[in-house]
Amino acid sequence: MEKQYLTSLDEYFCAQYSNYVKLSALESYQMPDVVSVGADGNIERKASDVMRLCYQKNQKEVLAEFKEKLDDTEFTFNFKFRPFRDRTRDPFRKYTFAKLLPGALSRAGETAESAGEKLDILPKIWKKIVKGKLYPEKNTVLALALVTAMKQADVNNLFNVMGYSFDKERVRDVVCEYLLTNGVFNEEMRDDCLNEYKITCLPIKRKESESGAKA
Repeated sequence: MEKQYLTSLDEYFCAQYSNYVKLSALESYQMPDVVSVGADGNIERKASDVMRLCYQKNQKEVLAEFKEKLDDTEFTFNFKFRPFRDRTRDPFRKYTFAKLLPGALSRAGETAESAGEKLDILPKIWKKIVKGKLYPEKNTVLALALVTAMKQADVNNLFNVMGYSFDKERVRDVVCEYLLTNGVFNEEMRDDCLNEYKITCLPIKRKESESGAKA
């Protein structure tokens, strides 16, 4: 029996994903007409949205080929070092990741300690992120939001202070945005969705995982 949430994810992905270079390289992808002749005889260019998968007549076939060729290339370390300029300015800033984090976690019914236990990150690294001594990479913020069922507004605020945004050209971002927007936080459903698009880069601690924490 087909899982409805995976069907919904596929529909969302087809409507949102916009890496047209990768899409047009698929053998089953049919390039749409992107230009037309207007009533005045001038050439008009259509919005690039017409190239999205949701407009493909053979959408399921193209999506299946796309998934078959997927490979997760979004691996990063869980943190990045703070630039010297930020180390001197952060104490005087009203909003930083470390300052916004406690409130975001509290609204999700979590603490820094309980959230850290759900992440596949060395405790000493997580403590430095919490204290603002290290900055979290995008993968870390996404994982944190998913394992704590964080509210969308708080995710957006944490993204903003870190200079991150959801990129429609990245598979990871589109899938994670779907999960967060639709509140898909059940572990089995979440992992099914991530696995469907071969997203393995998020530092989420899984019960069956025997791997050590990442540095």
